[in-house]
Amino acid sequence: MESKEKARKRIEELYKLIEYYDRKYFIENNPVISDQEYDILVDELSELERRYPEFARPDSPTKRVGGKPVDQFKTVRHEIPMLSIDNTYNEEELREFDRRIKRALGRDVEYFCELKIDGVAVSLLYEKGVLVRGATRGDGFVGDDVTENIKTIRNIPLIVPIDQKMEIRGEVYMLKLDFERLNREKINLGEEPFANPRNATAGSLKLLNPKEVARRRLRFFVYSGFFEKEGPATQKQVLQFLENTGFPVNPERTAAKSIEEAIEFCTNWENKRYELPYAIDGIVIKVNSIRDQEILGSTLKSPRWAVAFKFPAEQATTLIKDIIVQVGRTGTLTPVAILEPVHLAGTKVTRASLHNFDEIERLDVRIGDRVFVEKAGEIIPKVVKVVKESRTGQEVRIKPPEKCPVCGSAVVKEEDEVAYRCPNVSCPAQVKERILHFGSRKAMNIQGLGERIVDVIVDTGLVRDYADLYSLKSEQIERIERMGEISSRKLVENIQLSKNAPFQNLIYALGIRRIGERASETLAENFASIDELRKADEEQIASIPEIGFEAARSIKEFFDNPGNNEVIEKLRKAGVSMARTQPIKKHGKLSGMRFVITGTMKNYTREEMKTELKKHGARVVESISRETDYLIVGENPGSKLEKAKNLGIKIITEEEAIKMLRGEI
Repeated sequence: MESKEKARKRIEELYKLIEYYDRKYFIENNPVISDQEYDILVDELSELERRYPEFARPDSPTKRVGGKPVDQFKTVRHEIPMLSIDNTYNEEELREFDRRIKRALGRDVEYFCELKIDGVAVSLLYEKGVLVRGATRGDGFVGDDVTENIKTIRNIPLIVPIDQKMEIRGEVYMLKLDFERLNREKINLGEEPFANPRNATAGSLKLLNPKEVARRRLRFFVYSGFFEKEGPATQKQVLQFLENTGFPVNPERTAAKSIEEAIEFCTNWENKRYELPYAIDGIVIKVNSIRDQEILGSTLKSPRWAVAFKFPAEQATTLIKDIIVQVGRTGTLTPVAILEPVHLAGTKVTRASLHNFDEIERLDVRIGDRVFVEKAGEIIPKVVKVVKESRTGQEVRIKPPEKCPVCGSAVVKEEDEVAYRCPNVSCPAQVKERILHFGSRKAMNIQGLGERIVDVIVDTGLVRDYADLYSLKSEQIERIERMGEISSRKLVENIQLSKNAPFQNLIYALGIRRIGERASETLAENFASIDELRKADEEQIASIPEIGFEAARSIKEFFDNPGNNEVIEKLRKAGVSMARTQPIKKHGKLSGMRFVITGTMKNYTREEMKTELKKHGARVVESISRETDYLIVGENPGSKLEKAKNLGIKIITEEEAIKMLRGEI
């Protein structure tokens, strides 16, 4: 009893702590603990809720980390259409809007001005104080049901103290810093970066995996609400009521007694907008009185009582002084233009990304060119056009480098990709990211090896590649700030324990391009050791089901690199297990059978069900095809069920799958 009461108190304490840290991070933009420390608290809460579910709250922070992936989004019809707002681009158009309002109402009106967040409009439906649905705007009448993704946005309340049905409208957005972080990750992976925060937000909300959406750190500002019972009388009162209820409302808003005051607000923010941590692209001006809004009504496309003043796009011309190549942490080479300094969007711009060498060729950019530069979404400067009329003939063409500018390794490029890469795992530009991947849970599972520690051990020269981890001493780690004797010793113990990680984990940990978790398992089933895999030719590897030629080529490139082989030999000398320690079950009772799982299981999680099936020789894949033998269907199945029916695939329940595992059917 005492233990149970202790757990209840700790759960309540964690709720308060996490709520406080969420407010500091997502509302006040003033984080007070690291992401790693925050994740430890959420993990502790998740474990306590699992053991004591009677103490778990419906609005628990653990529900924010993202649920199971969905097969596809359902469409929903908006009860009240989400109309778009007409745009204006100058002061005279705003005055004409004011004249139309006065003609329609026969009198002067008060306006209300709000920042126009450059994000994605969504609708949130609450019933009896509980968030039951989140949907995108879509075409204004029908949108996508993105409820699970919406729930990952930490400043959207899951429960509010209002016992009536209400629909909240607002804008999902991304901070500039989070947008830049996301684009750096995409560039490092050889993927095209998002053009602006709005595109990044829209792309994030369309992801089928809520866990990935949670990682994107989306945020929300409310801008209107519709209530089952009579609501506040003005737009100003609506936002104040929602803010008092717990919804995030943008603080930069004001009432304007005349259109001239509204214009003054627009002019003020056109100059100040770059000081904000998020992107805005204008000001929304609304008739303040809700009753007047109802009288004015709407056209088929837009409300007559609101208008958006759009800020003009800002461009500048400057000279390209040089083009350098940066190496991302996963080896991607990115060309960057060094510019003659120019003021743009409130800041001095000296660099602009060219994304990749195909972009250089498409624009025909050369050193010495005069170019137009603009800030995409007011964030990342980019070259948009070359002023070819200004050329003197002295401009220098740029070719992709043959060697990595950081470590000198020969650069590689796949025929079907735009990215050039450095394949050397010891390249200083990518070593930190590779070490973090090596120690991650699905790789060598080195608990306690976080970004802060990796930054220090690499920057101080203690570690040059992931094999050097095994030579670390606890007294070396103790010197790192906030690392005591006990935690340092525990980290070294965890590093040493990882030497005996399963063979498939080691393959995954090496960080070979195109070799994910499932491919690593497949390779471990077909090769008994790293040496055997290293000696295999490309055709032999490609012949393995689920591997293919592209992955086989990546494997050969990895093992053909001398630097990579040196690291592998260091791992061997450190005592890391380089081979299978247990035989792979080739002939279990389900050997050769291919399973797909859809829906929610009652007795197992999906991962647990996959593990049990694999123990008996089955293959578990993600997509339905004619080669699939069985589809296991849980609650709320997705589109895979219909596809399986169309293909004539055998459909079984979770209970039937369990009987197969037991050998009962």
